Amino acid sequence: MKPPPPSSPYWKFHRQLARFNKVVFRRTKGRLGGTFAGSPVLLLDHVGRRSGQDRTSPLIYLDDSPNLVIVASKGGVDAHPSWFHNVMAMDSTEVELPGGIRRRVRPRVAEGAERESLWARLVDLYKPYEAYATHTERRIPVVVLEPA
Repeated sequence: MKPPPPSSPYWKFHRQLARFNKVVFRRTKGRLGGTFAGSPVLLLDHVGRRSGQDRTSPLIYLDDSPNLVIVASKGGVDAHPSWFHNVMAMDSTEVELPGGIRRRVRPRVAEGAERESLWARLVDLYKPYEAYATHTERRIPVVVLEPA
């Protein structure tokens, strides 16, 4: 089973839910919207490569202190999500953690043994990642956000 195309009603609903999550997260400093299905959520700021507009994506994260780890899961069968391309084109950006804590971070993609170790921990944190990986033809990037 392939994920729905990016223009489907599913993805429109997904984008609306993400916008709602961002508003709730920011207004309550993460007391609401700071978790999804029991997993911690951060807000990742990025700039659209084509539009130049500021964007924010709520994403499940793994605290691998001092780093934060996120996964570029829902993009499509053969395409990474737009936030992944946007953030990888930036030298650094900011994330917002529950409590209103903001951190400046530098993104990089984990490779090899580091990726495998982090992937296993991310799947333990949020089981649907494993199922989603079987429905895509791409290797899902694990992104390490290092302190900038």
